[in-house]
Amino acid sequence: MSTIVESTDELGTAASENATSVVWKLAWPAVVLNSLQVVNQLLDRGFIGHLNTDALTAHGGAINVMFLMFSLAVAVATGATALVSRAFGADNPTEYRLASRQSIRVAIIGGFLMAAITAWSATSVSHIVLPADDPGAIHLMTRFVMVYATCIPPIYVIQTLAGSLRGIGDTKSPMYISGFQILIHMVLNSVLIFPSHKVAMFGGLLNVTLPGADMGLIGACTALSVSAWISAIIYLCFVAKTPLGSLWGFHLPELQWVTRILRIAIPAAMMATLRVLSLTVFTIVLAMVPHGSTAIGAMSTGFAIESVMFMPSFGLSVAAGALVGQSLGMKRPERAERLGWIASHHGALVTFSLAVPIFVFAPNIASVLLGDKPEMVAQTITLLRYLCATETLFAYAMIVFGAMQGAGDTIRPMWISIFALWGVRVPLAFFLALPTGYHIFHWLAMPFGLGWGAQGAWTSMAFTQGLQGVLGLILFKQGAWKTMKV
Repeated sequence: MSTIVESTDELGTAASENATSVVWKLAWPAVVLNSLQVVNQLLDRGFIGHLNTDALTAHGGAINVMFLMFSLAVAVATGATALVSRAFGADNPTEYRLASRQSIRVAIIGGFLMAAITAWSATSVSHIVLPADDPGAIHLMTRFVMVYATCIPPIYVIQTLAGSLRGIGDTKSPMYISGFQILIHMVLNSVLIFPSHKVAMFGGLLNVTLPGADMGLIGACTALSVSAWISAIIYLCFVAKTPLGSLWGFHLPELQWVTRILRIAIPAAMMATLRVLSLTVFTIVLAMVPHGSTAIGAMSTGFAIESVMFMPSFGLSVAAGALVGQSLGMKRPERAERLGWIASHHGALVTFSLAVPIFVFAPNIASVLLGDKPEMVAQTITLLRYLCATETLFAYAMIVFGAMQGAGDTIRPMWISIFALWGVRVPLAFFLALPTGYHIFHWLAMPFGLGWGAQGAWTSMAFTQGLQGVLGLILFKQGAWKTMKV
C-alpha cells in the first residue's frame, strides 16, 4: 500500500507527502472523539441496562428517532464541511467564513423545526414501533422522545460547527469540546437516573450518600439534553476565536446559500431518513417475532457495542471528507482519491482488529452491560457475532461515503443506501424472520417466509451492511465524485 502522494505546490514544483501522516493528522482527534462517544454510549447503556425491561424496550424503540434526528443534523454538517473545505483548499477565507455562517443559520432553523415535529409525533411513533402488548414501554418511550426533542436544536448546532471546523482542518477542538460534553453527560446520568444511595468506601470505614433524582430513563434523556445545550454554547463562543469568525446573532439565511447547502444536504438527509426508516421497519419486524420486546432491547445494546468497531471508521470518514474537499479545492483530484483510499484501507484494518475480540468476548461484554437478563444477553450475543462478520466491509462503506460526500457527491451514496436497505434488507428481514402465512397488521398474510425469528433479522442486517461496502468500493473506484461542483 503506497503512502506517498505526489502533489504540486503553489509554484508548480513537484513535492511529495506521506499520505498516512496526512490522513491520521486530521483523523486521530476525530477517532479519539468517537472513542469518547463510544465510551459515553456504553456507560449510558450500562446505566440504562440496570433499569427494568420496559425502559430497555422503550430505549430500543427510541433509537429510531435518535438515529434519524442525529443523522439529519449530520447531513447539514456534511454540506458545511463540503463548502468550507472546498473554499479553504482554494485559500478563499471570505467564502469559507460565509459558508460557515450560512450553514449555522440553516442548522438553527432545521433544529427547531425537527424538535417540534419530534415532540408532536412522539405518541404515534411509539405505538407504531413497539409491540401493542407492551403498554408500559410505549408510555415510557413517548415521554423519552418528548424530552429528547429538547436536545435536537443544540445537536444541529454542534454538528454543523464541528463540520465547519473540520473543513478548515481543525478536528482537535471538537474533540475537546465534545469530550467535555460527554463528561457532563455522565455526571448528570449518575445523578438523574438512580435514587440517592449509600456507597461504602475504604472497606466500610466510610459511608457516602450519593445524591440521585430517581428519574430513570427520563433522567438519562434529561442529562443528554442539558449537556448538549452547554456544549452548543461553548462551540459558539469558541468558533469566534477561529478563522471562521463570530457566528453570534441570528439572521435568516440567504436563498442562494440555502440552495447550495441543501443541494448537498438533502441527498444526505434522504439517505439518513431512508436508513432510519428501514431501521424502524426492521424494529417492527422484531416486534412480530417471538419475544419481540427482548429482541428490540438486545438490538439497542448490540448497536452500542458495535459502535466500538466502527468508531475509527467514522473518524477516518470525517477526515476523508475534509481532505477530499480541500484537495478538490486545490484542483488536485488525484490527491483526493489517494487520500480516500488510504483512509478506507486503514479504517478496514482497524475495524477488523476490533471485530475479532468482540466476536470472541461477546458473551462477557453483553453480560456486563445487561446484568441478569439471560434472554436479552443471548440475543445480543447473536446480533454482535453476525455484525462482526461484515463490519470490515461496512467500514469501507462508511469511509468511501464520507470521502464522496466531502466532494459534494451525496446522491450516489443515497442510491446505494436505497438499494441495500429497502431493496434488500427490509424484504429479506420479513422473509427470514417471519413464517409463511404470518398475518402482518392482522390483514396481510406472508406469502412465504422461513420463520427464523430474530436470527433471521440479524442475518438480513449483517448481509446488507456488507453489501453496502462492496457497492461503495465500486462507486468510489469509478471516480465520478471527482467532477462534482459545489
